[in-house]
Amino acid sequence: MSQKSTLQHLVQIPVIVAALGYLVDMYDLFLFSVVRVNSLKSLGVSADQLLPEGVFLLNTQLAGLLIGGVFWGILGDKKGRLSILFGSILMYSLANIANGFVETVEQYAFLRFIAGIGLAGELGAGITLVSEVLPKEIRGYGTTVVATMGLVGAIMANFVADWFDWRVSYFVGGGMGLVLLILRLNVFESGLFEKVKSRKVQKGNILMLFNNRRRFTKYLLSILIGIPLWFVTGVLMTFSPEFGKAVGLTEPILAGKCVMFAFSGQIVGDIVSGLVSQYLKSRKKVMGLFILLSFVFMLAYLLFPVKSADSFYVICVLLGFCNGYWTIFITIAAELFGTNLRATVATSVPNVVRGTAIILTSAFVALKPSLGIINSAVLIGTVTVIIALASLYFLEETFTKDLNYEE
Repeated sequence: MSQKSTLQHLVQIPVIVAALGYLVDMYDLFLFSVVRVNSLKSLGVSADQLLPEGVFLLNTQLAGLLIGGVFWGILGDKKGRLSILFGSILMYSLANIANGFVETVEQYAFLRFIAGIGLAGELGAGITLVSEVLPKEIRGYGTTVVATMGLVGAIMANFVADWFDWRVSYFVGGGMGLVLLILRLNVFESGLFEKVKSRKVQKGNILMLFNNRRRFTKYLLSILIGIPLWFVTGVLMTFSPEFGKAVGLTEPILAGKCVMFAFSGQIVGDIVSGLVSQYLKSRKKVMGLFILLSFVFMLAYLLFPVKSADSFYVICVLLGFCNGYWTIFITIAAELFGTNLRATVATSVPNVVRGTAIILTSAFVALKPSLGIINSAVLIGTVTVIIALASLYFLEETFTKDLNYEE
């Protein structure tokens, strides 16, 4: 395929809307990590309760993502990819705006839960749509564009939170989402979905993932390969101020900066992993390399005797770069299953992985008193990497897979 033809495919309205949608999605998803301390302090939370209350709110949001991932995925296979784009964007936009008015931690938690449900739909819908409208030779480029724009949203969250009060930052996210709904009106439905829509096959039946050993194994493995991503994001980056103190830094570490630097690195990693995957014509080889590199920099983050905050932030950038296999991870999830289950899988898998942060953060908090903040993180991180590499070994290569089929 010529460069001109590839570019023409990549600037289609569905690709652009999916990319911008994920930008807004990631802005909101990581805004809480950036404003966690300031927002909780303004609500009257004492210093010694910032960590447990932060874990509670993060887990509430992740629970919403988990539930929403299943709900929107089923809806996407039954009613169409565009139904997810409209409903999820509207829900998280309104929840974002409402977040700016909270006065208690309980209100904050409820709205993070609602926002989590809404945020769960955007990524799976976008990746499913892009994977189905692009030729198989370049769909890796398309998902790279979507993932990269999403990570720009995470970086924007830090800048907006720096410029404005945390409440205004939530208003900005909600406003961006409502503007995006206007663009969504010009998006056309996936041709593959339109074909399967009229056929008498089960669509969006999540039980099909569990009543067949082969499908269940693929589904489980596609989830497990992504767990290290959310150990880095949900534990190492979110609680970076605490890790900074633990490694002996006297200069305060800002979570917002860590998120910004990590996702700056991840933008580059997503581009590099996507392009290298296209060059090697393999998803698995590149993913395996990035998981191993991620483990190396996890250990550097936790064990390397850094002397300054700047050195700590450099390691965050490198960790973010290694998390750049997120693009390949979500692409594999979309490629593993037939059209009648693709949205269910592609929407639920990344959100189940996000939901595993509930287990990871809970385990981190439980182990911290006995093992200490560093050793507990090293143990959990090592286990996630071992599980991911073992799961990747047993997964099929999907690079050249034709997506025009049903389960």
